[in-house]
Amino acid sequence: MVSPAHELPRTPASAPLVTVRGLAVHYGDKVALQGVDLEIRDHEIFGIIGPANAGKTSFLRALNRMDEFVPGMRVDGAVTFAGRDVREIRNLYALRRHIGVVFPLPVGLPLSIYDNVALAPRLAGTRKRADLDGIVEHCLRRAALWDEVKDRLGSLGSLLSGGQQQRLTIARALSQDPELLLLDEFSIAVDPVTTMRIEEVLKELKQELTIVLVTNLVQQARRLADRTAFFLGGRCVELAETETLFGGGARQQSTIDYLEGRFG
Repeated sequence: MVSPAHELPRTPASAPLVTVRGLAVHYGDKVALQGVDLEIRDHEIFGIIGPANAGKTSFLRALNRMDEFVPGMRVDGAVTFAGRDVREIRNLYALRRHIGVVFPLPVGLPLSIYDNVALAPRLAGTRKRADLDGIVEHCLRRAALWDEVKDRLGSLGSLLSGGQQQRLTIARALSQDPELLLLDEFSIAVDPVTTMRIEEVLKELKQELTIVLVTNLVQQARRLADRTAFFLGGRCVELAETETLFGGGARQQSTIDYLEGRFG
């Protein structure tokens, strides 16, 4: 019998939320990621930095089993989420409810602002309008968007500005009440002011969930992440507390060179 989404257990406070062992990702004959071993703690912002083609996005895809929708992508090794191997969770919808994703560019559904956020709860069985209203308002508030859109919830989400669409995407991800939120370079299409607003949102969300933040902005990782991993050439070269990594405690020369802007 396939377990419904809500039956995935919450993680004990003492255990890592995510454990990765021997992770490798291939696209056909191309190796994108290999030999990654790390743990992600509950209620932390886990930063991932590194140059293009370092394997950062492939790492996120492996966490959420996105390889099942990417032709030619193969994942080897073990990824454990909330104490369970993600490959053994037969109900993929259950996994996706607990692991939300926000992509680099806002991907708004061709729906109203309201329906963008209400879609996942409806699919999960919520039907009462009052319940949906409460979820939509709560998620839009958490994404710092409610005050800007509360009077036009029936308007198309695609008519919002780029920064507002990105926050709508976050609200949509939050509507599933995820335990883990994956963000892949959310700042690419967002202006600096909006970027700072979203960063403040992420700091608050850390109290409720765990965030994995892939960013091409080194200083963004420094501002937000509790711990930071440096990826290079498909490997996790170094992982440390962010304060240590940026405070002169990096051990690998490639990490030091990247942090000091010598390449990337």
